[in-house]
Amino acid sequence: MTLDDLLANGAPPVCAILRGIRPQEAVDVGAALVDAGIRILEVPFNSPEPLTSIAAMQQAFGDVALIGGGTVLSVEVVEALHRAGGRIMVTPNTDAAVIARGAALGLDLLPGFMTPGEAFAAIAAGAKRIKLFPAGRLGSAYVKAIRDVLPGDVGVWAVGGAGADTIGEWLAAGCEGIGVGGALYRPGDDAAIVAQRGRQLVAAWLAARG
Repeated sequence: MTLDDLLANGAPPVCAILRGIRPQEAVDVGAALVDAGIRILEVPFNSPEPLTSIAAMQQAFGDVALIGGGTVLSVEVVEALHRAGGRIMVTPNTDAAVIARGAALGLDLLPGFMTPGEAFAAIAAGAKRIKLFPAGRLGSAYVKAIRDVLPGDVGVWAVGGAGADTIGEWLAAGCEGIGVGGALYRPGDDAAIVAQRGRQLVAAWLAARG
């Protein structure tokens, strides 16, 4: 299961960022999102016991969803993510060694960038997708300008301020997808609330793509 596979099969280009999720709720919240149609699930490594949550969700949903880790800041964490069965690696920054190790392990990569220089450094290290962060602070016009200089086959994802009310704007600006955190899940939210938000986000994506 790769990100290319998911998108080719019509999955929404939405990464659910489950910052703060606990292992005992990971499968229930993951099921709510998968049932809503969201098939990319990221557990940031500054969550409680992230590897336990990643492994549990991989076992439960790995055949229909892409499970992985975010806020990956070192090569050691990349390797731990891989051992736990994670398939996608998300970073808040552009660290060439981290990106290259993820690529060598066959992970889908989504490193964070803010400037053109960081974007090209991530691409040179092996990324074919990059995430603009914090996207909400920079705006969709920034994406349009960045797209003019990036290789056409590099996907840009907007993270930080993206959600159901802005997904159409980001896609129209040239983004391949978005990452959504607090607008989908906050620590303490139950699965029913997450499911409702997930359905609203998927509906917004369907409306945006016409």
